[in-house]
Amino acid sequence: MKSSVGLHHVTAVARDPQKNIDFYQQVLGQRLIKTTVNFDDPGTYHLYYGDWLGSPGTILTFFPWQHVKPGVLGNGETSALSYQIDPQSISFWQARLKQFGFMPGKIESRFESEVIPFQDPEGMRLELVTTPSPAPVTVWKDGPVPPESAIFGFDGVSLWVDEVESTATLLTQVLGYQFIGQAGQRYRYAAPEKNAGTIVDLIHRPTGSRGQFGAGSIHHIAFRAKDTEHQLALRDLVLQHGIGVTEVINRSYFKSIYFRVPAGILFEIATDQPGFSIDEKTEELGQRLCLPPWFEDRRDQIEALLPPIRRTVEPVYK
Repeated sequence: MKSSVGLHHVTAVARDPQKNIDFYQQVLGQRLIKTTVNFDDPGTYHLYYGDWLGSPGTILTFFPWQHVKPGVLGNGETSALSYQIDPQSISFWQARLKQFGFMPGKIESRFESEVIPFQDPEGMRLELVTTPSPAPVTVWKDGPVPPESAIFGFDGVSLWVDEVESTATLLTQVLGYQFIGQAGQRYRYAAPEKNAGTIVDLIHRPTGSRGQFGAGSIHHIAFRAKDTEHQLALRDLVLQHGIGVTEVINRSYFKSIYFRVPAGILFEIATDQPGFSIDEKTEELGQRLCLPPWFEDRRDQIEALLPPIRRTVEPVYK
């Protein structure tokens, strides 16, 4: 049975959709590749960012719930999302974040890489990790960040857990991850293939308090399945480990299954196909509201509930 080949996407919660678009497009240079709605709550946007093509391993998505309270980070949550950057672009990113008022933290050393920690407008923890040989992605050449300094997709995620073994077992025995090493309370696991988003770090916090979900929280992390057959094989393995898992759910751009690990974090396994170009041309991704076929007869009603947004890249930060 083939293992997962890394992260497919990460989904988080914001409040203001326009601030979210402005930050991820204008500051980080991540392309808005799909504007749709939360299929379980169609009065809310679901915004997708990624590389030029919306490649698996680059996709960060948001539910902008405008009235949600700020989250409080704690055990049982994904504590940070990291992106890959070229080692030569550290100074560029430090200066860029400062320019737009997002002060980077002190550079950290981690497993032979340098890490720039910072937060997005909602307080979600992000990291830029130097990677001499980044995974291949298709950068947004006409975006606001020069291609030579562009983000190369995900490096991985960090999870805060009160015990390591149960989550590590699912990573290794279900998803096929391998233990790489330990640095203090950080236990590193990696998918065996060289793709974007192969790292999962488990940070052991045996006395840490539980998190409170809200704006700035990461809702779930999704791992890649190459196709439906692969996804169903992984689903069987989850069930064999005594973990409840959903049936396959059609998310239009991929098919999904969901399960919650004993540590409390929601995992998803999503198929690579059919991808984000099924209802828009590549050069037009993200520029209109896309709805699944079962919502099209409610388009006028749904559009009336959604706040207006500006999708274009403009100098919104002074």
